[in-house]
Amino acid sequence: MDARTCLKKLQLVGVLNMATVDEDGAPQIRCMSAIHYEPDALYFFTARGKELCKQLLRDGRLQLSAYTRFKESIRLSGKAVPVPDDEQIKWRDVIFTEQPYLENVYPGGTKSIGIIFVIKGFSIEYFNLGVNPIFREVYEVGAAVKSKGYVVGEDCIGCETCVSACPQRAIDMQDGRAFIRQQNCLHCGNCFEQCPTGVITRR
Repeated sequence: MDARTCLKKLQLVGVLNMATVDEDGAPQIRCMSAIHYEPDALYFFTARGKELCKQLLRDGRLQLSAYTRFKESIRLSGKAVPVPDDEQIKWRDVIFTEQPYLENVYPGGTKSIGIIFVIKGFSIEYFNLGVNPIFREVYEVGAAVKSKGYVVGEDCIGCETCVSACPQRAIDMQDGRAFIRQQNCLHCGNCFEQCPTGVITRR
């Protein structure tokens, strides 16, 4: 798996969930399909009068997510900005060509109410629940990724309590100390809660 394959999977799903935050700090989620995919960028269309547009112009941070029929969760996190004025029509025409239904939503000259945003620096979290143990990976596309999950500290006493507590068997023992395989970790925190010495910490 890699970032490009994740983008292809998002494109195949077609309709994605897009999450932003409104001016009161409340989460806002809507469906989005007016998207064009490039290897290192996503372009999308929305109308200037929509709350989504107002939220993006104010902050820009967003997440896109999809869930495939193969039990794969894909989440893209980044920041959207309007494309330059001299590129608006170009990318709008690309999106309307790829998504013909938009001509029904915004016929004729009404499509001029739209604005094209682009997401260029982003991260993608891929999470496959259809395999055992589960598999997760994070990919960077021009953006730094903040580490998540749990790690076992150097003061581990090797009691193996965490090994038996892990629902995905994602903890191995090596030289008397536990190690978490991050690519198979659920981030459920059961090892953290069960550790008798408190040496497991959140990343």
